[in-house]
Amino acid sequence: MKSLSAPARRPTPLLRSDMPRSVPARRVSGTGSVLGAILDHGPVARSTVARLTGLSPASVTGHVGQLLARGLVRESAETSGPRGLGRPHIPVEIETGRYLVAGAHIAVAHSTLSLMDLRGRVVAEDRQPHRTLDPRRMLDDLAARLPRLMSARAAGRTVLALGVATGHRVDPVAGAIVEHPLLGWRDVPVRDILSAATGLPVHVDSHSRALARAEQLFGEASTRTSTVLLFIGAVVDAAFATEGGIHRGPRSGAGSIAHLPLGAGGSDGGELCVCGRSGCLQSEVSERAMVRRAAEQGLPVGSFPELLDQALAGEPRAVTLFRRRARLVGRAAALLLDMVDPEVLVVVEPGVGRIPECLADLRAEVAERSWVCDDPERAVVPSSFTGSVLATAGGAVALGALYVDPLGPWSALPAVS
Repeated sequence: MKSLSAPARRPTPLLRSDMPRSVPARRVSGTGSVLGAILDHGPVARSTVARLTGLSPASVTGHVGQLLARGLVRESAETSGPRGLGRPHIPVEIETGRYLVAGAHIAVAHSTLSLMDLRGRVVAEDRQPHRTLDPRRMLDDLAARLPRLMSARAAGRTVLALGVATGHRVDPVAGAIVEHPLLGWRDVPVRDILSAATGLPVHVDSHSRALARAEQLFGEASTRTSTVLLFIGAVVDAAFATEGGIHRGPRSGAGSIAHLPLGAGGSDGGELCVCGRSGCLQSEVSERAMVRRAAEQGLPVGSFPELLDQALAGEPRAVTLFRRRARLVGRAAALLLDMVDPEVLVVVEPGVGRIPECLADLRAEVAERSWVCDDPERAVVPSSFTGSVLATAGGAVALGALYVDPLGPWSALPAVS
């Protein structure tokens, strides 16, 4: 197992025959559709939920009864029709006082534990650097940290499940990290290890797919129909969401865009990629490349967060680096917009989310290069979770599973008939 300071080596090619086959994603259940409508519109009357979902009023009443029995929704104050006429109705809304989910995001240099309520709000966060890259020991460390966070911040609420997110290739059906070259991991059974260590149901997915699902559930309404999410960090990847679902591909490989060629070499000093070529998206815009370029420009920083702090403070060289990054990301964004033609493309990148010039530069690059996108101001947006991206990613894996199948085998919830 290589250390954090070890030079990157070209990974062993992953054969398609090596990758576990995934099965099609489960469709949202009728009860899940009702729960989603309550999330979007609550407090909301049952009759309105019926209209929103297309289900019969009787079906909605039954689904709501099951959700009430499980403690996932609650009734709010009774209301009546206009001028006091009509039969009073009792709206329902998401219950946030009884349950939480836990999340874990595994980055290249650190891991982030979080607690989230059922509306996707982060209520606690704990980030720690890795003490080891051995997968078993690292996952055991994560499991040992979780009870302390729950004891300190859960405030009596029950944790329903643990969601785990990371970059590169993840198989959510097997609950495994198939390959993470920057960690040196391959075929790591994350779900089995963490469920045994924590006693919780564990759900595992890539951070880009998790954040795309979080946008669908808790983000801007424009992200609901079709979305491409572009994640730019130490790892670079993407997710594709259409018709309310997330496309994984038959072997969970969709979104592997790290080696998308940008043509950024030559006089621009293209960074050599682990694949042996230069000008790949990840090698040009990753956090490691940003820190290297900062040092070359006489701006020594110990880490990417330090470089970001410099840029946010207005240091000209740091701002210039982030603006260059935004333009390169804009090239990739234009390609993805033309390939997929989504309603919206979400960019998860701290400069785009927090430095106005970066978002403007990215949109300008899209306007120049895309043949499909005629309104970058509308179609290219920053993440809804800027500032809490990693804390959101892990929890969103668990919440995504809950909203798909709220009547499933959630051991901490009361059984319903």
